[in-house]
Amino acid sequence: QVQLVESGGGSVQAGGSLRLSCAASAYTGSSNCMGWFRQAPGKEREGVAALSTKTGAEYYAATVNGRFTLSRDNAKNTVHLQMNSLKPEDTAMYYCGTVVGTSCAGVWSLRSRYNYWGQGTQVTVSS
Repeated sequence: QVQLVESGGGSVQAGGSLRLSCAASAYTGSSNCMGWFRQAPGKEREGVAALSTKTGAEYYAATVNGRFTLSRDNAKNTVHLQMNSLKPEDTAMYYCGTVVGTSCAGVWSLRSRYNYWGQGTQVTVSS
């Protein structure tokens, strides 16, 4: 069974940076997509970024494109989300998830397609 643990959240001022990490346990099968979602109070959980472990393709929401960058440490089975130039509207609980058995393309931003989720890490950006 897959277990995901997020870390790296915190409070920063606008323009600052944070690096989130998602550590995954070993599991049977193939994880084809590692993604990050966020959810602000009163809003739906939305896709932020995702990486295809099969092709290496990366996907970013328009709201974070150019500011957030994904990376993956295969040896440590960990995915990182480097967040730069943070804005107050980036404030949310950030979750990592995995898609198993399907390609990342076309489904990375669909939360219903993710098979496993972490517990989340809070990111707060003040003006």
